[in-house]
Amino acid sequence: MKFVFKLIFLFIFFGSSAQEIELYQQFNGRYDYLAIGNTMNTAENGSGAPCEILTSSSANLELQANQSAIAAYLYWAGSGEGDFEVSLNGTPIAADRTFADQIDEERVFFAAFTDITDLVQTIGNANYTLSDLDLTDVIGPYCPTGTNFAGWSIVVIYEDPGLPLNQLNIYDGLESVSTFNNELSFQLDNLNVIDNQGAKIGFLAWEGDASISVNETLQVNGNIISNPPLNPSNNAFNSTNSFTNSDELWNMDIDFYTIQNNIQIGDTQATISLTSGQDFVMINNIVTVLNSQLPDATIEIDNVIAGDECDNREVFLEFTVSNINSTDILPANTPIAFYANSTLVGNAATLIEIPIDGSESQEITITIPQAIPEEFTLTIVVDDLGNGNGVVTEIDETNNEDSTEITLLVSPEISGLIDLEQV
Repeated sequence: MKFVFKLIFLFIFFGSSAQEIELYQQFNGRYDYLAIGNTMNTAENGSGAPCEILTSSSANLELQANQSAIAAYLYWAGSGEGDFEVSLNGTPIAADRTFADQIDEERVFFAAFTDITDLVQTIGNANYTLSDLDLTDVIGPYCPTGTNFAGWSIVVIYEDPGLPLNQLNIYDGLESVSTFNNELSFQLDNLNVIDNQGAKIGFLAWEGDASISVNETLQVNGNIISNPPLNPSNNAFNSTNSFTNSDELWNMDIDFYTIQNNIQIGDTQATISLTSGQDFVMINNIVTVLNSQLPDATIEIDNVIAGDECDNREVFLEFTVSNINSTDILPANTPIAFYANSTLVGNAATLIEIPIDGSESQEITITIPQAIPEEFTLTIVVDDLGNGNGVVTEIDETNNEDSTEITLLVSPEISGLIDLEQV
């Protein structure tokens, strides 16, 4: 019966309040991740199981001795308008962000997110219990159509000195795939893959069913990937946990796949696609781990001395170029451009190779042309030849500038004296 009900609901879909999945956080360095979590369902929904749900469940976190947690994010979700206050190992947790999706006006769903980095760093390896997620009085109308569910997951990003330099991206939101909206695609740019060893993708999905397997796929660069027998190629959302090899994570999936045969050394982008031909499945997060070595140039104005005397159009600048969020050196001679409003007024370049987490400070004096008004915006841009084009491929191409408002001192205009004559 669940098959019939879900098809009906998909054809009368009224639209969704879903939030587009987009990049939430990026980590560059010797990083990887794992995910833990558990379902609140006692069995797969729609299977004739009793209409009941747990209010707590547990999962173990086991980082190795050489692995240090640097970030931890808690996600939880379920049927209904939302329960946004829960507890984790007895600590009250309120949602930092919330998400919503729906099949129709009567069947709505929620998800929530909270940054729990401090808590996980304090507790460390332990059995984590999420409690006070109580949908007991909510799921009644959902059970006949097999859309009753609840569960939780923690994504833990860890640093390991034995790992290669990776780029780890966390995308989140809440979007659904189904026969009505059967594909989600993500274009990953600004990559510089130097080794595909260890490349992987993982996701957190809600409301998937092991019993429905119609074109539920995960594709990387157009290639369907799988991990049988746990994750067949046509049933990606089938109540499984790749980290524990469990196939009883009812109506949620915490899965990852190795993709080293689907991404090539030298690639600068990758396309990730998720499909479902029938089952209504919500995607809450996607995590990618790729061996990618790139610099990330940023620039900051430290000090400005502008026109310290009347009619002096020289501007003295102290500035710093940094390479913080990076996995490779920033080359020497990376160009720097200086603009007064939109007019190029000066050029410079980095003097040395700037290492990962390093910086370089410089100073320059720029003469502002007479055509520029005494009040203007001074903008400095790193990796800019002076025409808006750069020469270095970076992790983030949108964080290369800084600006400040400048007012030059100008002598007042003095009118000539009027001749006076006394008779």
